[in-house]
Amino acid sequence: MKRSLFHIHALCMLASALFLASCGQDRSGEYYALIGPKTWMYETMQQHYLFYEDLPTEEGLNFFDKPETFLQSVVSSQDQKNGSVFSHIDSVNVSRVQSAYPTFGLEGSLIRNTNGDYVVHILYVYPDSPASEVGLKRNDWVVSVNDRALNTSNFESFFQRPSSSCRYRVATEVDGQPDTSYVDMPAPRIIEQPSVFTYKTITAGSKKAFYILYNGFETDDEESLKAAFNEAAAQSPSDIILDLRYNPGGYVSTAQLLSTILAPQGAMGQPWLTMVFNDKTDPQTQTYTFDASLLQGVTNLNYDHLYVITTSNTASASEIVINTLRPYLGDKLLQVGAATFGKNVAQSLFTNEAYPQLEFWLTTSYTANSENFYDYYTDGLQPDYVSSEDLTANLGEFGTPADSILAPVFYHLEHGTFPSTGTEESTRSTGSKIIYNPIDHKPKRSQMSIK
Repeated sequence: MKRSLFHIHALCMLASALFLASCGQDRSGEYYALIGPKTWMYETMQQHYLFYEDLPTEEGLNFFDKPETFLQSVVSSQDQKNGSVFSHIDSVNVSRVQSAYPTFGLEGSLIRNTNGDYVVHILYVYPDSPASEVGLKRNDWVVSVNDRALNTSNFESFFQRPSSSCRYRVATEVDGQPDTSYVDMPAPRIIEQPSVFTYKTITAGSKKAFYILYNGFETDDEESLKAAFNEAAAQSPSDIILDLRYNPGGYVSTAQLLSTILAPQGAMGQPWLTMVFNDKTDPQTQTYTFDASLLQGVTNLNYDHLYVITTSNTASASEIVINTLRPYLGDKLLQVGAATFGKNVAQSLFTNEAYPQLEFWLTTSYTANSENFYDYYTDGLQPDYVSSEDLTANLGEFGTPADSILAPVFYHLEHGTFPSTGTEESTRSTGSKIIYNPIDHKPKRSQMSIK
């Protein structure tokens, strides 16, 4: 029997004694089934957790809690930020390329207007979804549902977790004029949520740039990522615009692939990322390189500038790409937008045959670049030029100058410099307030799966 089974809080021990003796039956198997997963998790954390010194003693823990609840009770304050806890529990066969539950297939922010009314501003619509089938698109405003006013109480049931068809009243702009119409939403369903959301070649002055909006580092979508950059290579763009504004992270192996595609040829075989583990781990560091063997079916690109679009929701694996490319690209890498989230740690997967439905992703390392820099937890990675997307105002089409966060990039492509500081913020404040932005609540993850 493992040592930690003997050191559970006295109340738990008393409860277990009564439980085992119930009706004179030997129910120890049921008891160990209840506490076993958490005991294993705690022992794993004692050895491998980056912040193991912050673990509470066993005496104050409830090993009868569900694994998710138990984990919340033991994680370090260094393993979380702004309500996002980095170590986490997954069920097996979780795919973030598919929606986890039936949905209409849109992401929209709940906004309270200056008159006190609530509306939902659509940020984007997934292809082949119920929302796309009825013609909803970025920058549409949903002003009511089933002729009922929107509020904080019904937002989830009508948008986040819909259970049935409904009727949206939608305000949009047609030929420069406001227009309102009704849209009958089909029943929600499980949909595909592609990480490679959109990409295209754009022009600005004499420059031709490749634009890609990339929303998650998913291994299941790596072929789509390669296909996008193959199309970019065929167009021979002078510049790359990598839009990570909504990207909360994902698999580190996919970040390695993207970094290798974007790295200069001379970086092949050079240090890309170093994992810095706790002092119980030997060796305490492990370094990965820009690996040319990953480029099967795709090539790395030559370009003048890599513009990376970031917000406070750009996190984790997204930050790894920026941080690891910076030493090799120097001034060729221009970060535009806001400071990133500031997640500088990665999670490793731990499993146990005794608990086959439990995937335990534990924070085990810092993520350092080739210059050993990883100190961006507090302030995030700072932009070279500050720009923003005002979710309460007009949202321009992705990859166009009308998209406010991209406007300075188009200016730089054409003029070789950014506009005067602050001009991109002028006259865009509406006085409305963002009540809920779903992008803020997406899990921030750097999941290790590198061989």
